[in-house]
Amino acid sequence: MRKFFKRIFLILLFAIAFLGSYFIHEGYEVYQEAIAKCSVEQKAQEIKSEVENYTEISVVPQNYINAVVAVEDRRFYKHHGIDVISIGRAIAVDIKTLSLKEGGSTITQQLAKNVYFSQKRELTRKIAEMFMAKEIENSLSKDEILELYINTCYFGNGYYCIADAADGYFDKEVKDMNLYDCSLLAGIPNAPSVYAPTVNLDLTLQRQKKVLKCMKTEKYISEEQYNEVLKEEYSYGK
Repeated sequence: MRKFFKRIFLILLFAIAFLGSYFIHEGYEVYQEAIAKCSVEQKAQEIKSEVENYTEISVVPQNYINAVVAVEDRRFYKHHGIDVISIGRAIAVDIKTLSLKEGGSTITQQLAKNVYFSQKRELTRKIAEMFMAKEIENSLSKDEILELYINTCYFGNGYYCIADAADGYFDKEVKDMNLYDCSLLAGIPNAPSVYAPTVNLDLTLQRQKKVLKCMKTEKYISEEQYNEVLKEEYSYGK
């Protein structure tokens, strides 16, 4: 009986290794095809010229940058495109909850998905994202990556960049957003169909509270700032 289970285990191990190799190869092929068509530098220039209200990182409030990093990728400035710790944590959560709620994707991987792989199948895309994330990190600075990311995120309600979202949701320019605006806006791209204020304001505010908690944990804001923002009320800009 022991030999039987050992044989089954080895067969399963071989099958997992075979499937893993297959999908890694497929993901690498997708990455190679994408980068051959358009390099990272070319893609960056393309985005800058095509996004009508493209916003440079220099005018973005630090609170917004901190909010995005805190909630989406707290080790953004430490990893090189792929956060192994975050992936491990996400897998552990998924196993514990028997779900696929946690993704573990870095901001760089999300940028790769936004501009290269949005139409690809889930597993193949995830692997291709990892290869592309390394390419992006080798080609661009962290500020350049963040700048492209905030100009290619979908914020719901037809807003496809930070400038459109700031104008539409707050009737403000990006540079004029305060901590309340920044923390609210940073939470939307995770699931725009759920967290956009025009869809369900209660869920928007719940998500904002999570963003603020992450900012507080990472020491970007104080307990006092956290409590003050929670007292404010949202008034739809347009």
